[in-house]
Amino acid sequence: MPEYSSITALDRLLDGLAVGEARRRQLGMVRGELLRALSRDALPVAARRSLRRLLAKDALGPYIRIAESGALRARLVKGARPPTSKPTNEARKQCVDVLREAIGLPGPRFGGGAVTLRPTPEFGDLAALRNRLDQDLAGHLSPGQTRLTAVLALILDTAPRSGELIQLRLSHLAPDNRAAYIERHPQHGSNQPDEADWFALSSLSRVALDRWLPLRKELVERAHGTSKLWVSLRPNHTGLLDDDGMATLRPAGLPLEENGLITSYRRGRAHYDLARLLPAKPEQLRRAVIAETPPLAATADHRP
Repeated sequence: MPEYSSITALDRLLDGLAVGEARRRQLGMVRGELLRALSRDALPVAARRSLRRLLAKDALGPYIRIAESGALRARLVKGARPPTSKPTNEARKQCVDVLREAIGLPGPRFGGGAVTLRPTPEFGDLAALRNRLDQDLAGHLSPGQTRLTAVLALILDTAPRSGELIQLRLSHLAPDNRAAYIERHPQHGSNQPDEADWFALSSLSRVALDRWLPLRKELVERAHGTSKLWVSLRPNHTGLLDDDGMATLRPAGLPLEENGLITSYRRGRAHYDLARLLPAKPEQLRRAVIAETPPLAATADHRP
């Protein structure tokens, strides 16, 4: 794609923004959409040269309309580019507001407020989920089910966001896996401060981690090591092609990224017959855990 001065300036701005992992991922989506809109001559010519002009109302209005239509999607969905969802549309507008505020542009604000949250499971479903995972741990588990079971058990015990979950390292586990150190990073716009503490783990999580850690060790040894708790199960690629049009392969055992974690959750939900017990997204499960056990308390008794 062509290079534009406004996108170069946007990249510098994004590098300096203090936002959570979820918001940074959303901002990355907006950055990609703006670049594709510029390359298709869908925005005013001045928006190519100036970040302020790129984030001006006369450029953002057309950008938001085109993006909501799905035309700026990076990937096809079942061979097409369908319109984006209402939560995505609202997140996009909120990102635009974040960027405009960061460079000191006045109103109007494009975002309409908080995104409507997806429903959470009923509390009885969480008990059923715990029972199901406990039963699964008593039998044979595939590598994918082993990792997913450990992930779900930790969510049920500590309610981390996906971005917080993938930051876990071996050093964040207490001896005998009796506790986990969780660093919480609320999303941009929240008035909650960052916090970190040790959270006691149930017997379910301890057993699930006992099953996952030996498998993880084998995978990591093949990839020459990482201290991250969650790693990939099979080779994948970076998504970028070299000069010969070939993808760069990465071995199994490398740190799992947030998108990979969410994808494995979604696939595991379908593949392991968990759709009745698991909501569509891990964020919904996290909120159900918080609603069931407010407040989720840390405990000094479980520090290593």
